[in-house]
Parts: sequence; C-alpha cells; structure tokens
Amino acid sequence: MNTAYEKLAKILRTKPEVLLDLEQKMNAISGKSGVIDKIISENDIIVERTLNELGIQPDQRTAENIYNILIGHLSNFDRYLYNFLGKPRIEELSRNGGKLCQVALKLNDPKNGFFIKKERGIKMLEKFPPDNILNFFGYTTVTELFKFQDFNSIFCSLRFAQSTEWMHKFFDEAYADLSASDFEEREVEMKVLEPQWLNVAEQFLQKKYHNVSHLKEFGIIFIIPLQLDSPGETLRLFTLLLHYLNEVPFYSKLFKKFSTEPDFTTKLKSLLRGDVPEEPTPQSGNLTLRIVQRYLAKDDENDFRLSEPHINPEAEHWFKAEQDLAKLQTLPELIQYQNQPDVIGNYGYWQGLDFVGDFFKNIKGSEQLVSFDLIDLVMSLVKKGEIKYLYHQEEALWNKIFIEYLGRDKINQLVEENIINGFIKL
Repeated sequence: MNTAYEKLAKILRTKPEVLLDLEQKMNAISGKSGVIDKIISENDIIVERTLNELGIQPDQRTAENIYNILIGHLSNFDRYLYNFLGKPRIEELSRNGGKLCQVALKLNDPKNGFFIKKERGIKMLEKFPPDNILNFFGYTTVTELFKFQDFNSIFCSLRFAQSTEWMHKFFDEAYADLSASDFEEREVEMKVLEPQWLNVAEQFLQKKYHNVSHLKEFGIIFIIPLQLDSPGETLRLFTLLLHYLNEVPFYSKLFKKFSTEPDFTTKLKSLLRGDVPEEPTPQSGNLTLRIVQRYLAKDDENDFRLSEPHINPEAEHWFKAEQDLAKLQTLPELIQYQNQPDVIGNYGYWQGLDFVGDFFKNIKGSEQLVSFDLIDLVMSLVKKGEIKYLYHQEEALWNKIFIEYLGRDKINQLVEENIINGFIKL
C-alpha cells in the first residue's frame, strides 16, 4: 500500500484499507483511476506553495509557527473587512441592516424561496404561547406580543428564550400538521435583532460558537446583537452570513420538491432536524455512501460515521460561501483594500484551501495536523487558539474525493435525491 493512502487516511482519521476499498469501487463506477494519489499530490503542492508564499523556511515549519502565521494573515484580512464594512456597530445594524448585510447581498442575492407563511407562524404560537418571551416583555397574549414586537425577532428568539423542553414540544406538535398550503414563495430575509434581545440571547451564546443563525423554514437569517470587538469576529460573522445565504435556498428547494408528496411533513421535519442515519453503512452489494448533513464532530469528534466514506452538504455550502467571499475583489469600492502587503494574494485566495491540511512537528516533537481551511482558521482565531478547529477541512476533503470521481454537479444532484434516505447507492 503506497504512502498516499496512509497519509490521506491519517488526515481523515480512518484506515488506509477503507480508502483502498473505496478507490477500487469508485474506479469501477467512474472509470477513473489514481484519484487518491492525485488528491494527495494536489494537497502537497498547495501546502508547499502556501508555505513559500507565507515566507516560512523549511527550518521554521513547526505546527505552531505555521498556524500562527496563517492566523496572523486572517487577522489582517478581518481588520480590512471590518474597515471596509464601515466598522459595523450592531445596535445601528438592527435598524437598517447596514453595509454588512448590503454587501453580503451584493455577493449573493438569493432567489425567492418556499417558506412557511408568517400568518401561519403566528397561529402556531397562538396554540403554543412562548411563556418566557411573554413574561420577559410583560405581555399576556400572543396577539399582544405580535402587536408590539417584530415577527422575525420573535421567531428568531424562540431557540434561546424558550426552554429545550418547550422547543421540542413546539417542533413535535406545531409542525406536525403543516401542509404545502401553509407555504409561500417569498424572499430570504436578513435580520439583526434589536439590542433589547441581547439579555436573553446570552444564554444561547453559551451553547453556540457564533452569534449568527437561521430559520430554514421561514427563510430568515439572523444576527444576535453582540459587538464585533475581537479579532476574527467580523470575518466569522460575514462568512456565516454567506454560508446561510447558500444553505437556506438549498433547503428551500427541497421543501418545494417534497411539497407535492403525501409525507411532506415527515420529510420537512427530517430536513429541519438534519437527520443522519445512525446505523452502519451497508457493506454488501453496491457502494453506499452516507449523507452527513451536520458537522457531527462538533458533538463527538470520534463519531464512527466520520471515519466511513461520506458526503457532507454543509461543506458544499461553505465552498460556495468562499466563492462568494472571493467576489469581494470585484467590488470597485474595495480597491483601496486590495494588494495590501500583509494580506496573502487576494480575497479569493482562501477558496482553494478548503480541503487542504498537513502534519507538522510541534514543539513537543509530535506530529500535529494543521488545517489551511478558512473557516477552521477563522473559528480558531475568534477562540484565540483555545480550540484549533479541524473538522471543516476534513469534511471538505471527504467531499473532494467524490467530486474528483463524479464531479460537483453530480454529487449535489445525488445529495438532493437521497438526503431523506440518508444514503447514496452507486
């Protein structure tokens, strides 16, 4: 067995034999060969090119040094982006969205989607009054709540203002009788919550790594009003907005696709939960690939499903977000921030690094994986290095394997066709 299998297996935290078996089956299916060698060769070339562009000499290539220099360049990128976006103040954005939202929509202005009607959403809450929110504002009825508070703010706040038990009951029961007639075509909305929601939002932020989230079923992307006062926070916030501007339309397309089927509600709830099959992948017969539509490593980095061949649509949303980010350099008003001496290449530079990573000796003498993925690095920057994220790169690399064999369009098609089943049979 050659070193390419061993190296790729080490990065992906699987066994070389798994990749050898996968390659043999994919060779037969696609008519292609040498894909594993090609991917490792490409990875090594990009790593070497990047280290040279960073000016890191061979005797300086420790895991810590490489990581710190990558983080340093992203910190500069973050600062330029913060200035370009007009040094956004969240309390002002809640009134008009500001340049932050305007630029995001310039880079990705999604088409209208298929979402739950807002009047239907109000009826859902009338049946299940959100007690914590009502008590917080001193209202006695849901009618009063919607009379004085914005619809988007109310629904976005449910997950951090209401208890887990309430949320489970609301999802299980209020969503159970939804039908296609409860949906309509309308635009995707971006919402910065008003500062008054910050007190209840703090509880939510203790459980999440970022202050941006979304409601797929209502077509709302929302920002919780925290100040952008730490390195990396502007870039993290902005890339998450671009990510959700790709993810929300992806699921909206599926909502509409399944809306004519008799089990629409069951499929809708499965999509909203992000179901991933828990049983082992079938080994007999045709090659079967699991669809992992969440980042399982956030909950358990040793989840057995991560060591099996699989495809992750989340990584594809990030790929598209990085494509959108690269469009920044096409905006005339950004000229003054281009070609800065301490920003590598341009804003599209990071797009080609999503699947790239390699092992380097750390100061203790052991090997450590360094991710070159933009999102891993941004998340690590915001956490001040307390957590060094790796899973975005690993999932992008799994996707890379199948994209090399079948092409990106085919992979996306197979995911859409099989996401409810949870497995792709080739």
